[in-house]
Amino acid sequence: MSTLKDLRTLVDQLPPQESKTPLLFMGHGSPMNGIEDNEFSEYWEKLGREMTAPKAVLCISAHWFTKGTHITAMEEPQTIHDFYGFPKQLFDVEYPAPGNPALAKETAALIHKTPVGLDHEWGLDHGTWSVVRRMYPEAKIPVLQLSIDYTKGPAFHYELARELSSLRKKGVLIIGSGNMVHNLGIMNWKLTDTGYDWAIEMNEKLKSLISHGDHSPLINYETLGEAAKLSIPTPEHYLPLIYVLGLKEEKEEASFFNDKTLMGSISMTSVKIA
Repeated sequence: MSTLKDLRTLVDQLPPQESKTPLLFMGHGSPMNGIEDNEFSEYWEKLGREMTAPKAVLCISAHWFTKGTHITAMEEPQTIHDFYGFPKQLFDVEYPAPGNPALAKETAALIHKTPVGLDHEWGLDHGTWSVVRRMYPEAKIPVLQLSIDYTKGPAFHYELARELSSLRKKGVLIIGSGNMVHNLGIMNWKLTDTGYDWAIEMNEKLKSLISHGDHSPLINYETLGEAAKLSIPTPEHYLPLIYVLGLKEEKEEASFFNDKTLMGSISMTSVKIA
């Protein structure tokens, strides 16, 4: 049986493989999805069972929004409880997945668009662990996070993502974690299983553009009308999708899961590209 040290050695080598890992954009929604058994978390678990286990996970989370681009480079990333007002049970969650400093350095070296800082302070925020913990509960697969530079626009992030493509041939699962439609300011707790008309409209429009591989309007989402302004009032939950789209290759197809808009203004719709 492989020890944690053996696993790290294997991942550090990251030999090329014949097939590419799929790409995932995960609508992560409430942090409670990290501990509740519901239709969303159950599908995350299903993905973890059905997909070939990756050698490592690289997650672009909506909740690590920084000046400049950084990647976690510590051996043992902490579990970050970056929320408030939730039950103690959620704050008690620890996800002790290892990091991988060698992979962090390799990933940083792939990116030429901007300098990448090797971070030793952040860890795994809930945009990452709430999802990855359900997919890989044993916490044996190394997990890294790449931050989102808030000073840059979507085109920058789309182009940066393309520089990460070789990681997919080395068994690294790249996940964007956010929400396509995310407006907490006008969320309605009574609309548990549906969304406002504009949120549903935007969700369908985004799915159509993704299905047709029409990335230009997705990058320039601010041109998509009033529904886009309401659905994406700030970019942090949307930009992880842009990373996943930037990594998509021409012949790959997108499929959707957890396709639901709820609480008026939150879309859980998620994307698998393979």
